Amino acid sequence: VSPQISQRVEQATGDARSLVAIGWNGQVRGLFVLAETVRPGAREALEACRALGLDVAVITGDHAARGRALAETLGVDVASGLLPQDKVEALARARQQFGPVAMVGDGINDAPALAASDLGIALGCGADVSRESAGVCLLGDDLALVPWSIRLARRTRAVMRQNLFWAFAYNTVGIGLA
Repeated sequence: VSPQISQRVEQATGDARSLVAIGWNGQVRGLFVLAETVRPGAREALEACRALGLDVAVITGDHAARGRALAETLGVDVASGLLPQDKVEALARARQQFGPVAMVGDGINDAPALAASDLGIALGCGADVSRESAGVCLLGDDLALVPWSIRLARRTRAVMRQNLFWAFAYNTVGIGLA
């Protein structure tokens, strides 16, 4: 890495921006500095998940400065600098500590973690491999659909249990009367 590029890397990481390097013959020749924004409604979706009693955190492959910026913006714990296998290991640690884990993702690097989670939720706008790896695929990129889906699943389970109770009760009484 040339001194000029090294200086730009330090500046971009200090500004919590993401980087993509391009190079050939073993040398970095240029950088793309990306000004990413958090998805609209991300903070509200995380708060809605907390209101459902879920422990939430963010795992990302972004560098540490970007992770700190995300933690500040979203108000959650963020583990950064993770490769795909590191994300899988982070989920395994969370599973040991909290029990079943869910993962929401949209990128190629999220696919292994989506497959390894107890509930993988892919955003419809994401990479094909992430949608194939997840158990649930949302039809858009609105993160508000995540807590909505969890509430729907919980309500569905409650209705199924209620229906099973009444079916068993009805059949038990019916057989007794017969």
